[in-house]
Amino acid sequence: MKYPVGIQSFSDIIQSDYVYVDKTDLVYSLAKEGKIYFLSRPRRFGKSLLLSTLESYFLGRKELFKGLKIEKLEKEWKQHAVFRLDFNGINFNDPEVLQRELNARIASWEARFGIESESDDYRFGIRCERLFRTAKEQTGQGAVVLIDEYDKPLLDVMEVDDELLARNRETLKAFYSVFKLSDDYLRFVFLTGVTKFSQITVFSGFNQPLDISMSEAYETICGITEEELDQYFSQTIQELAQEEDCTPAAYRARLKHQYDGYHFSKNLTDLYNPFSLLNAFRLRDIGDYWFTSGTPTYLVRLLNHFKKGIDELAGKYYLPSEFINYRADAERPLPMIYQSGYLTIKKYDKEDRMFLLDFPNNEVKGGFLDVLATNYLQSQSSPQSWMIQAVSKLKRSDLDGFRDMLTAFFASIPYSMRRKENEPERERYFHYTFYLLLRLMSVYTVYTEKEQSQGRVDCIIETPKYVYIFEFKLDGTAAEALQQIEDKGYARPYVADSRPVRLIGVNFSSEKGTIDDWAVKESHQSL
Repeated sequence: MKYPVGIQSFSDIIQSDYVYVDKTDLVYSLAKEGKIYFLSRPRRFGKSLLLSTLESYFLGRKELFKGLKIEKLEKEWKQHAVFRLDFNGINFNDPEVLQRELNARIASWEARFGIESESDDYRFGIRCERLFRTAKEQTGQGAVVLIDEYDKPLLDVMEVDDELLARNRETLKAFYSVFKLSDDYLRFVFLTGVTKFSQITVFSGFNQPLDISMSEAYETICGITEEELDQYFSQTIQELAQEEDCTPAAYRARLKHQYDGYHFSKNLTDLYNPFSLLNAFRLRDIGDYWFTSGTPTYLVRLLNHFKKGIDELAGKYYLPSEFINYRADAERPLPMIYQSGYLTIKKYDKEDRMFLLDFPNNEVKGGFLDVLATNYLQSQSSPQSWMIQAVSKLKRSDLDGFRDMLTAFFASIPYSMRRKENEPERERYFHYTFYLLLRLMSVYTVYTEKEQSQGRVDCIIETPKYVYIFEFKLDGTAAEALQQIEDKGYARPYVADSRPVRLIGVNFSSEKGTIDDWAVKESHQSL
């Protein structure tokens, strides 16, 4: 079986006999039921392949769809003029890049239809309106416009150059206004991106599209469902399970924990990240692929100004308005985090109409926290290498070794990163740093700020053989931290647990910038 990793051309996949997960029934529905659409999905989630499929469909390339679902649905196969614009692979940090790119692309379209234009004519709206009108006159069919990663000219310069951000926004505003001017000449318009655009001023002159990002009908249009995994990849899973000396069910469970868990509507249909899944099949290894394909620099830039930690965003319920509407806002980065795919819907509360957001899977959680920890902590030590050693220490209950590792890691962080103006900020820094490090240990169950009847536990780590309960103090004593664990009864939920429960009091010194006091005690809770 051939896996189309990195191949985003529908025609190449079909003609070269790569495996293709058939979504063409949804393509047909899009074409027949509406005219102007917007779809937000995380990067590497199949948006470009979807646009390529739409392009082949509207070009009337019937031969490519033989044997697919749409073959039984479409009878006419009309040919349209298709105008595709892809902002992927372009760096928009140069002030002139966006205008030059749009001008060059429109000029090539004009040449295709015999339209003459001046090389320095940046009246994009007027030129495109003329272009689409001519295309309809020559073909007899309305024009089709497909735009991939429409928001990249904004994301590239966000939190970097406010002046260029405003300039790119105005340029895009002039360009996208064409869709309102040219409505009579358009058959279909489809835009994709990471961020939802309805609140962005660049679209003030744009006919309001149908946003299908959370549509129950189209939630599976990108990504791979459980049913599709069975239909297209069952043989591959059997082969890989045999190589790993485990059952197919066990191997599927590993795939699910690593790559599944995305949801894009109230239906909560499980979706696998297609890029990661196909890489795992091609390379025959369940690794981390999504983050190696690119670092979310624009998001890291936002989070560097964010006054809270990711731990204060994940695992909580939100109204749709809190994470759906676009905001390039360092004070409220939740929409960007959700739309970028680092958090996803996990549950839906019908009564309160609220959604629980959390990390989709282990790949995203580990990768995102590693990037965040590296940028936030700026330690000379690698968070990932630290994590591997830390897991080994906790597995053996080598708490002295774990203490030494924590102490050394904190000490390696530059003073400029841990310098805080007031006591609450200093305390938050130590808590958040500890949180980032421990959340990297995804092989164990880690709870931070877990609410109990007598208060909130700073941190609990559950391993197969041990339970560790941590309490932190800033410029206090480890004995005080241990006393709080006992006074509040933090170990009480584990009285019936067969695993040894170890209580750990930790004190951070704001002067030294690391741990200066550590005490361990065995719990002897009784019913």
